[in-house]
Amino acid sequence: MKLFKKSVIAAALSLVAGASFAMTPMQDESLSQVAGQDGVSIAANLQIRVGEFKYTDTDTAGGSVSFSNIAFTGSIAATIDIINNATFQGEASAASGPSSVLGVTGGAGLAAFSPAGDVVKIAIPQITVDAAHQLNMSVDAIRMGNSAASYGSFAMNDIKLQGTTVYIWAH
Repeated sequence: MKLFKKSVIAAALSLVAGASFAMTPMQDESLSQVAGQDGVSIAANLQIRVGEFKYTDTDTAGGSVSFSNIAFTGSIAATIDIINNATFQGEASAASGPSSVLGVTGGAGLAAFSPAGDVVKIAIPQITVDAAHQLNMSVDAIRMGNSAASYGSFAMNDIKLQGTTVYIWAH
């Protein structure tokens, strides 16, 4: 009998505990009042290689110059957030100076775009990157014409993308 009572009590407690954690559906109106942390962070270790960039002059006496073994290396971090249209419009209006966004040049910049709904915002945050992980670009050889001799190489080091923001929306 004792065993039976204990089993009944354990079963009853299980039902009560299970019922207290049951999920209940919420209406859209209720969901619109819910606030939480959103966004995703993305980090990438870039290892981009371009075998050759070649310029050829097509004149009859033309020649060519070739940049070989181009590499982009380093780390990059980004955050992704969903922002509402009003926030986007405020940020677009605050963008200053001449800009070139998706083919729109001049002072109009982001303000020239009018998405109808929410916008995905991808931003490269202002962070300090260790020297070993800075974004760099290098060219191993610069050659003229069909010559195997190189004029040398060049590098662009500590390329800064921090502060860059990209917006994405459907239309």
